[in-house]
Parts: sequence; structure tokens; C-alpha cells
Amino acid sequence: MKWDQGFCFVDDVPINPEATQYLIERIAFIRNTHYGGFWDFTADLTFKDTAYTNEFLGAHTDNTYFTDPARLQLFHLLSHTEGSGGENLLIDGFAAAQQLRDESHKDYVQLVKHRQPWHASGNEDICIQPSAMAPVFSIHPDMDKLYQIRWNNYDRAPKTNWSASEQTSWYRAARHYNEILQTREMWTKLKPGSALIFDNWRMLHGRSQFTGKRRMCGGYVNNDDYISRLRLLKFGRKEMLDNLGNVKLNSRNPYYFI
Repeated sequence: MKWDQGFCFVDDVPINPEATQYLIERIAFIRNTHYGGFWDFTADLTFKDTAYTNEFLGAHTDNTYFTDPARLQLFHLLSHTEGSGGENLLIDGFAAAQQLRDESHKDYVQLVKHRQPWHASGNEDICIQPSAMAPVFSIHPDMDKLYQIRWNNYDRAPKTNWSASEQTSWYRAARHYNEILQTREMWTKLKPGSALIFDNWRMLHGRSQFTGKRRMCGGYVNNDDYISRLRLLKFGRKEMLDNLGNVKLNSRNPYYFI
């Protein structure tokens, strides 16, 4: 995956779930969640989640309700028949955050400062919340840079421990960020044989409404396993071990890739 862009397409993938699963496992093992491990699904509402419908999905990141959201996500459209629509949306959340900071540092700070509650509770046997509330923008404590975004209007729960003025300031900032996101939309059309892999801590994704029968497969990869593979491939084991504990902010440092 192109680190500087946050996503990539892998072409010439055999159009079957077995080949797609093999592709993911070349990176690391597939993360299991309440959705299962490797997905192979249609819009049948197996889970009470908007992803399992044919409705429009606004830009969002997945797993905001996990203490440790999955880092990589892979989608492979296996088929779409008897209908149209279903274009895929991608937005670089980091670039949008930088634009927000440039336009209004005050609004940027609001999305860093206020931690929000997140939840997944669509199915009767599921009520997931992270171990602690988390902000939309998470700043790395050692490198002092934005390293994770949680943005999902479907999964954000009501927040009770803030004042009316704090609410007003936060929602003004959130509206500003949302307006920026809408100017940075990249629409693509997924097709069988071309798998999309993206950084779920950086890239927001969505989907237009569609008709017909659409079959999708894919899965998640954990942050630590993905970053371990990335660092080892880029720098090698010796460089990794020689830099243990090095948090200097430069691209020659393996731990710059967080």
C-alpha cells in the first residue's frame, strides 16, 4: 500500500473469496470481530449495520467503537448484477484535518480536545464500547502529530459530561470539518478483480446507494501486525532493532511509520 496516499488498488486478483483472503493474509492475519473474520456478504442485513444495506453511506472510519480500531481494510467487489450505483467514496482525513487546522486552529483543537463516546449496538447480543472515550483526532504523545482519526456519525453516542457552550463549539468544529471533507471526495467504481486496501486510521470511506445484487468480500488487519510488516520490509530487522525506543520525527526512522 502506498504509505503517502493511504490507499491502493491491487489489480488482477482472481474473482473469488479464496484468492482475496490469500491476498490479505500476505500482509498479516485477518482480525476477527463481531462481523466474523473474512467477510463474504450481500446487502441482506445479516448484521444490523448500514454496510449490510443498499443505502448511501456517508464518509466514515470503521471500528470507532473498538479500543484498538483495525488499521487496514480490504474490499473486493465480486459481482454486481441487475442494478447500478454503489460507487465507492474515499477521503484523505489527514489532509482534511490539516486544512481545518490552517483555516481554524480553534476548530481543530476542539476535535482533539473533546473525547467522544462510541458504540456498536445494532444486534441484540452486541453492545461494544471502547475502554475510554476517544477524540476525533488522536495526537501521538511522542511524535506530536496526528496519527488516528475516528469519524463516524453512525457510531457516535450521546456525550453527557460537557457544557452547552462546549457542545456548541464542538459541533461548530465538526460542521467545519465535514464541509472540508465534502470538498475532498474521491469517487471510484469498484470492479471485480481489483481489490481496494486502505488505512482505516487515515482514510474515510463511504458508498453511494445502489440497486441490484452486490457481493463483496474483504477483511480487517490489526495496526501492530501491519506496521510490523511495513517496517521490516522497508528497513530490515537490524535497523528496526537498532532504533528501538527512537521517537525522533524523521522518515529515516522506522518508528516514524506509526
